Amino acid sequence: MLEQFLPKKHLQRIEKVTSWQEAVNLCATPLLSEKIIEPRYLDNIFHLYEELGAYFVIAPQIAMPHARPEDGAIETGLSLLVVSSGVNFGSDENDPVHLIVMLAAKDSTAHLSVLSELAELLGDDDKVKQIINAETIDEISSLIQ
Repeated sequence: MLEQFLPKKHLQRIEKVTSWQEAVNLCATPLLSEKIIEPRYLDNIFHLYEELGAYFVIAPQIAMPHARPEDGAIETGLSLLVVSSGVNFGSDENDPVHLIVMLAAKDSTAHLSVLSELAELLGDDDKVKQIINAETIDEISSLIQ
C-alpha cells in the first residue's frame, strides 16, 4: 500500500539545500503538481512551525512535515526527499535531517494504514540509513517497496 501513496515520481534526492524551508518546498513539489495538496497546505506547515517549532522532526535525521486535512489536503499522498548533506530544522535532538517525508491526508482516518506502514519503514534504522545513502531514485524506490 505504501507504494500506492509514495510512487517513484514522488521521490527526490538532492545533495544540499540552503534552508529547511527550501527542503520542505522541494518535498512538496510532486504533491502540488499532482494537486494532492493546495499551496495553502505549505503555508499552514510554515505557520505551524512558527507556532510550535520543529514539531514535524520526528526522529534523528527524519522530518515529516504535515498539516491538518482541512488546511489544504485534497487527496491522501506522500512525497519523500533525501538531502544527502542534511539540513537543520532547529531540533536540537534530531538535526541534521536527511530524510523528509511529506504527509497529506484528505481526512483524519484515510491515512492511518499508510501511516502504519510508514512508521514501520521509518522505525527500521538500517533501512533509513540505506535510503539516506542511496545514490539513485531507483535505489530509494526499491528500499521502500
